Parts: sequence; C-alpha cells; structure tokens
Amino acid sequence: MAEEFLHRQFPSYTPAPGEDYMSEKQTAHFREMLTALRQEMSDDIERTVHTLQDETTSFADPNDRASQESDLSLELRSRDRERKLIKKINEALQRIEEGEYGYCDSCGVEIGLKRLEARPTATLCIDCKTLEEIRERQIAR
Repeated sequence: MAEEFLHRQFPSYTPAPGEDYMSEKQTAHFREMLTALRQEMSDDIERTVHTLQDETTSFADPNDRASQESDLSLELRSRDRERKLIKKINEALQRIEEGEYGYCDSCGVEIGLKRLEARPTATLCIDCKTLEEIRERQIAR
C-alpha cells in the first residue's frame, strides 16, 4: 500500500547531468516523499481508530462474531506494521537532517537513488542488505 501511494504521488527522481549524489534537490525530494507517506499512514491509522470506535456491534451469531474479530485482528496487524514504518520514516527524516541519508549504515557507500525510490527508509546498500539476509537465513536454520 505504501509503495502504491508513493508511486502515485511521486514520479521517480531524475538527477541532472553532473548532479551530486544527495544534492539539495534530491534530499528535498526524499524529505517530501517521506513526509507525505508518514501523513498518509497517520491518516489511515486515524481512520481505523474512528472506524473501530463506530463499529462496536456485537453479533449474536458466533460465525459473524468470529468474522468480525478476524477482520479486526487483520486491521490491527496492518496498522501495527504502519506504526513501525512511521518510526522508520521518522528515522530516515532525521538522517536527512543529519546529512547521513542515502548512505549505507554498514559500509558507507551510496545506497542509490533507484533503491531509495523503491524503499525510501533503506539504511543499507543492496550488497550489505543481501549479506544481512544470508546471515539471517543461516541463523534461522
């Protein structure tokens, strides 16, 4: 859902020839993207809260009640994921302010505009992320 919103609202950033990586224009683009995504998710969470407050219907039929509880559980899990993503968005915005956005936390190389367009909260370059995933799979065995 977040990806759909971003691609609908923000065209991919095309740097000017010779433009420095994480130039002022680029950081402004990602700041605007992250801020809009955070607002969209906050609005979704607010709508969910109001919906839950309005839908306090208790069904007599056990099947209807189970269906309602299942829907509620799914909705709450989605909102919890969004809440966690909002935390990551806030961290990314902080990295922009500190001049660290767009650089890998592990090795310090450029993450890359295409990767940041796809995942604006990325903190690792593709190589470091791949290594992290390999380690996680080995530990899980």
